[in-house]
Amino acid sequence: MRVAVLGAGLAGVMTAYELFRDGHEPIVIDRRSEPASETSYGNAGMIAPGHAYSWASPTALRTLIRSIRHDDTALRFRLQADPHFWAWAARFVRNCTEARADYNTVRKVGLCVYSQGELHRVVAETGVDYGAAKGGALYLHRTEEALARADRNAELMRRLGVEVRRVTPFEAAQIDQVYLPVLDRFAGALYVPGDESGDARRFTRGIAAWLIERGVAFRMDETIERIGVARGRIDRVVTDKGGVQADAYVLALGCYAAPLGRTIGLRLPIYPVKGYSLTIPIAGRNNPPRLSGVDEHNLFAFANYGEHVRLTAIAEFAGYDWSHRPSDFTGLLKAARELFPDAGDYAQPEYWAGLRPMTPSALPIFGRARYDNLYVNAGHGHMGWTWACGSGRITADLIAGRTPGHDVSSMLYRG
Repeated sequence: MRVAVLGAGLAGVMTAYELFRDGHEPIVIDRRSEPASETSYGNAGMIAPGHAYSWASPTALRTLIRSIRHDDTALRFRLQADPHFWAWAARFVRNCTEARADYNTVRKVGLCVYSQGELHRVVAETGVDYGAAKGGALYLHRTEEALARADRNAELMRRLGVEVRRVTPFEAAQIDQVYLPVLDRFAGALYVPGDESGDARRFTRGIAAWLIERGVAFRMDETIERIGVARGRIDRVVTDKGGVQADAYVLALGCYAAPLGRTIGLRLPIYPVKGYSLTIPIAGRNNPPRLSGVDEHNLFAFANYGEHVRLTAIAEFAGYDWSHRPSDFTGLLKAARELFPDAGDYAQPEYWAGLRPMTPSALPIFGRARYDNLYVNAGHGHMGWTWACGSGRITADLIAGRTPGHDVSSMLYRG
């Protein structure tokens, strides 16, 4: 079967991979010149079942309300007139109860564990190198009170089978020596041995190259203009370079799945939340963090890519705005220099901002969407790298009419 995959980010490329593996003929369409050039380009790089707490929670709601008046929070809000945002926000608020947060966390963790296993399978099948860093992740807390609270919250993770250990600053330094010079700057950490990290862009482009070598078509630099519908089915995708006809279509366009979907009557509760990252060269320095993790006080994540260190922070509601200025990174640079003074060459940062495709529940959307031959694989939010390989497998299973290897009944498109 010929399947047009709309989008060459992580979700789209992994869908194409699994379709090819099943014997289909995928064709990938994307407006950028290379795969993984938007949301998958500069993300945190963490593959983190141990940090898959629900993004919508009572704490997040309080922070969001505070951000309306203060611009120094990790969660930022820009007043906007877009009615689609306000509809999304109303659903987000309904997910900010403790009961819903626990419900969504359980489902997030399950999908994380499944997808991490699928990632390892894909790597074994293809040999694609993406700078994987295994050995766990450390989630640092600056006060005893915050550490104790996080340890209590981690009981839910432990009940779900995720190993989470509370460690002292000295124990953290035994796990990763980068913390030896800064033992007095944090009270301790939660260590999750099963978490890992790697370069999502490198992985995505490696899988795309693997597919292209085997004859899979990638139509890059091609902008989708509209989707044609005839007799209850998708008839074609019209682009600025012509059109594509297929037996089935997969909408894997991240944040842009929602506006394109609306043109054919789909209701996808996906809205962009901007994240910021900077990447610095290690440049011969001898003390970058070896393992990935999060400074929970300053809410920035970090990962070692071998020759570079990636630092990411901030969740900003600013619509479809990709812009950024060096001043946007001031707080992140200050916090990173304090914790990792010799991580790399801070004088040579690569700045980047990208849009996370968030749903109100922070769970992705899968399955057939309104039309017999249209499927969705979108809304992965801040867990896109962790969920990518599992999501591709799930989508291929749904297209084939098989029951996926992980239960996604609560994540299917509802219209």
